[in-house]
Amino acid sequence: ARKAYPAWSGMAWNERLGVMRRAAEALAAKKYDLGIASVLEVGKSRLEGVGEAEEAVDLINYYCDETERNKGYTIAMKGATPAEETRSVLRPYGVFSVISPFNFPVALSTNMMSAALIGGNTVVFHPTTNGALTGSMIIDAFKEAGLPPGALNIVNGSGVGPKLVDAPGIDGIAFTGSYDVGMGIHRKMAASPFGRPLIAEMGGKNPAYVSEFADPDMAAEGVMRSAYGLTGEKCSACSSAYVHASVYDAFMDKLVEMTGKLKVGNPEEKDVFMGPIVNQAAYDIFAKAVEESRAD
Repeated sequence: ARKAYPAWSGMAWNERLGVMRRAAEALAAKKYDLGIASVLEVGKSRLEGVGEAEEAVDLINYYCDETERNKGYTIAMKGATPAEETRSVLRPYGVFSVISPFNFPVALSTNMMSAALIGGNTVVFHPTTNGALTGSMIIDAFKEAGLPPGALNIVNGSGVGPKLVDAPGIDGIAFTGSYDVGMGIHRKMAASPFGRPLIAEMGGKNPAYVSEFADPDMAAEGVMRSAYGLTGEKCSACSSAYVHASVYDAFMDKLVEMTGKLKVGNPEEKDVFMGPIVNQAAYDIFAKAVEESRAD
């Protein structure tokens, strides 16, 4: 990544966009294979797997379009006097490590690495251990697009994340994952001799508010899809609902009816809405939550 940095960062921004747009095309050509890979590795439904692959393509094109619209982010600014010319210029930073989560192994990996690459940085990419196949397929698509050797690198295996955080050759980190891990990385980056940039998305819990003016059927469907899509294993999953008393009964009746009809099973089958959760540790957490709910 360090060796490839001078040539990639020195390339004109519009030339980099040409490579990245080809990468989007290469990913689009593989969208069904990528969807299948995420079904097998993560347990996504077929609909969610292919939908995520399409989202990855959209993300690259979005970043390319925004960069082009802003002329590479060289932006004129108002000077202190008419004689002063002031500009804000986007410059590449160096080598970024990209550490991706299990729940969106295609979209969020592509999201973080493509933004870094478009900016002229080179990337060392560590896919989740649950998404090594998916990660390798993304790398293959970028190679097919003509990305120079070394501009994008992949390192698989357990225990790799902490090594990339501690590596002296890493100039910045883009991370999506748990709060505890993200805050640990933040403290390390801030404590280094020069504060290195960290972009961290550490999830959250999202309530839904159902007002007295809400359509109970529509609200129930929205909560159901948010709470149980991807088995609830996502930061955008609805974890609680605050429902106005006047629509509470109608909302609850519809929510129970709809969730009762969801098909749980092998996500390779096209009518399955919810597949397995990702691993034994996650299963243990879910089982404990169910026990507590029944007890309470």
